[in-house]
Formats: sequence, structure tokens, C-alpha cells
Amino acid sequence: MIVFLLLIIPFWGFLNRPVKTKVGSALKAINLQALRIPKGLYFNKNHTWSHLEKSGVASVGMDDLLLHLTGGVELSYLKEQQEKVKRGEPIARITQEGKELVITSPISGEIDKVHVSLAEDSGAINKDPYSSWLYRIRPEKWREETHDAMMSDQAFDWVGKELERFRDYMAEEFRKSTEEEMVLQEGGELSGNPLKEMDSEAWNGFQEKFLNI
Repeated sequence: MIVFLLLIIPFWGFLNRPVKTKVGSALKAINLQALRIPKGLYFNKNHTWSHLEKSGVASVGMDDLLLHLTGGVELSYLKEQQEKVKRGEPIARITQEGKELVITSPISGEIDKVHVSLAEDSGAINKDPYSSWLYRIRPEKWREETHDAMMSDQAFDWVGKELERFRDYMAEEFRKSTEEEMVLQEGGELSGNPLKEMDSEAWNGFQEKFLNI
């Protein structure tokens, strides 16, 4: 019996051995097809979106990729109703266990409305980031400030490139923090929200490379 156990334990360990895989491969679990990229919205390189309503007021929010990478976050607003805001100016902050990212406005104008209920129920953003707008803004330079924004197929292609760029960024961050490759169980995948497991330094780097555009 003892001999049998001595033989079967190594074999069982072989079957359940952890498989080392590069972060780039593991991040394929976050695939382009799983991300929501609605038509009719203007997507910006700072991972925000905007949509001009018939009333002349533009809704502004965060895109699905950003929220998918971070996971559950707490939201706080940096602007108030009737305040003026310029394109590229901080309008909101998302935080998670002491780590934070600052969201900047894709357009300039006067803030018509603040979606204050999201600060109390940030989970609503992850459920549908496109109905969960952050602000409604009366734009001052709509055409001028959306000429470099992306829609439809162009937005889809851009998000795909951003995913690849993020995989490269994460691989570099792991190389900085450890000499070992990331270890996953055989057949396993890295789940969504990879930034959730990263430290403040990685979040700061993400801010600089992906949000400060």
C-alpha cells in the first residue's frame, strides 16, 4: 500500500502541475469579443466616451475596457453642476484599495448634470458603462474636440490594439516585480480585472501610458 502511494503521488502531482505561461498569453482571457463597443458613441484615447444628445447636451463616461481591467472601484466626482470644464481636465477619480486613476474630460463645456447616484452604487458602471454616464456637458467645441475620436469599426480596431498594448505593459510590470513568469493551473486563465492584483506603482504607470493622452 505504501509503495502504491509513493508511486501515485508523483503521478497525481504531474497531472495537476502548475503550468508557467507568459502574462501576454494569460491576458487573452480578456478578449475583444467580450467587450462592449456600441455604435454611435465617440471613443477617446483616454478611455472615455461621449455622445451628443438631440438636446445639444453630451453624455460622457468611461469605456468598458478600462472598467474590465480595473474591476470594482469606488467613484468620486471632481466637478459640480454648472462648473466649466476643459478637455483633458480631471473630472472623476476611481479608487480601489488605496490605488487610484484619474479620469479626464474628452470635451470642454459647462456641466449640465452630475450622475451622483453612481458614487453610491459604483457597481452600476460595470453592469453597463454606457448608460452609466458620469456627466452631461453642454459642449463648446464639439466638432473640433471630437475630430480625433473613434466610432464603430475604427473604435473596435483601436480597442484591440489597446488590449495588445496593455498585455505588453503587464508583462513588463511582472518582469519588474519578479523574475518568475506568472504561474497558472493547467488549463486555467487569468480572469478579468488584472489591474486589481497590481500595486500603486503599476496603476500610476497605467495612468501615464493609457489615460494621460
